[in-house]
Amino acid sequence: MPEKLTVDLHPVFRSDRDIDKAVRNALLRGAATRVAVVEIIPGKGSGKLTNRVLAMLRQAHLKKLYRRVEMAPGNDGKILVHLS
Repeated sequence: MPEKLTVDLHPVFRSDRDIDKAVRNALLRGAATRVAVVEIIPGKGSGKLTNRVLAMLRQAHLKKLYRRVEMAPGNDGKILVHLS
């Protein structure tokens, strides 16, 4: 069982639909393969992409898939989603 699944949003940062799809697919794949942590990399930048991802993770249908969300300690460009 892999410990974490990583999703880099740099290649799709211009398309809202692709961002949503990448995050949703990563969470569903992580839940299906029983991964402990999904690491989402929106990058540091202005924070718009990070805020978008965090808002998406607050949606009720995605909240059921994880226990908690945290920013990676020491790196503002990563979001760690701990799955249940």
